Amino acid sequence: MTSSALPAPTIFQPQRATLSMLASLCVAFGVFLSGFVINEPAPYELFLVALIGVWALFGLRLSRHIAPLIALYVVFNIGGMFSILTMEEVKGTPMYMAVSLFLAFTAMFFAAIIEADQRRLLLIFRAYVAAAIITALLGILGYFGAIPGGEVFTRYDRAMGAFQDPNVFGPYLVLPTLYLMHGLLTGTLKAAPLRVIGLMVLVLGVFLSFSRAAWGLLAISMVLLVLTMLIKERTGVFRLKILVMSLLGFLLLIAAIIVALQFDQVADLFSDRAKLVQAYDGARHGRFERHGIGFLMAMEHPLGIGPLEFGLMWGEDTHNIWLKALMDYGWLGFVSYVALMIWTFTLGLRFLLRERPWQPYLMLALIVLFGHTLIGNVIDTDHWRHFYLLMGVVWGCIALEMRWQAAQRHGNKPAAVHNGQSSPGRTLPQARSTASAAGR
Repeated sequence: MTSSALPAPTIFQPQRATLSMLASLCVAFGVFLSGFVINEPAPYELFLVALIGVWALFGLRLSRHIAPLIALYVVFNIGGMFSILTMEEVKGTPMYMAVSLFLAFTAMFFAAIIEADQRRLLLIFRAYVAAAIITALLGILGYFGAIPGGEVFTRYDRAMGAFQDPNVFGPYLVLPTLYLMHGLLTGTLKAAPLRVIGLMVLVLGVFLSFSRAAWGLLAISMVLLVLTMLIKERTGVFRLKILVMSLLGFLLLIAAIIVALQFDQVADLFSDRAKLVQAYDGARHGRFERHGIGFLMAMEHPLGIGPLEFGLMWGEDTHNIWLKALMDYGWLGFVSYVALMIWTFTLGLRFLLRERPWQPYLMLALIVLFGHTLIGNVIDTDHWRHFYLLMGVVWGCIALEMRWQAAQRHGNKPAAVHNGQSSPGRTLPQARSTASAAGR
């Protein structure tokens, strides 16, 4: 089986290659910082602001392939600015909108740099895994009181790692969990022990976050990954391997949860959090009733009611990304957000099973992004940094595919990558030498 990529440049320029490598390492460091957001502005924001600024001065290119991402995010934020005009008192909403716009820029940035060089995908994912394992360990050790001052990594008797909220900490760990799971299913036995250890840390971190959204996201993402791989891989032997490894992984997961439940602290909180509907969900003026009230309010306020106003009005935030868009960004923001999600999944699914060096990364990011879209019905993902990273990865891969197709149409024969399974669990040595300078 072969895969294809864009033609590599014919002239090697050592100075440019060195700068590109340094720039890629800076990107990886920025992604690593995304796992440590105890205070705001976090080091992630400060570093990304500087990095995007420097990159913009020295050659950041936003191509037409990511134009829908750019245009719809800009319109989305314009909707938020119009929403501010409806407020009697502006308060701190300009800063809130500035953060929204910055995060949108990060999605555009990641998409652009991935399109410029698909090798950055491997660095991004590895940096993400490293950050996730470290922040998960902090959350686990803090939860069990195994480190001095560990309470800073917990909240409400729930692990939250180096985050401000367990409900963000848990979902943050899902993409690296899937990355290690995919590597375990497709990689070599030599690397399997390290991946298994990493998986156990991340899964335990998700579990101890006691976030129902994170639990659901992890379960949905794992099932979708196995199903997608069973559809993609055509050989019976490989499909059998996937099924066997998935079953073993499921049994290992159950065993780890059973061990964790032996601690009274864990068992008591689990019995409470495992309820599908909590008291604050179904109570009068609870989460679900507020959703209905909010959607009715949207009919009377086409421009929205202003960022964060819904939470001040009802004592709780919207806990629904669609309602959040209507209340904080108006109908203009809502329509642009819905259009962006439809556009993203339409193109992502169209390119999902094509044999390319970047296909595994697209698959993982698209699955987790879809899961985030589902849990967005019960939680706000508006300012989740890793959500915008996921969006950038998906659109970067979409842009790579579009450039590859354009090269074919114009008669530039793409270079073949003789690497069989293009897996993020491997280093893709042949792909690097012939095809991974995909957009330079």
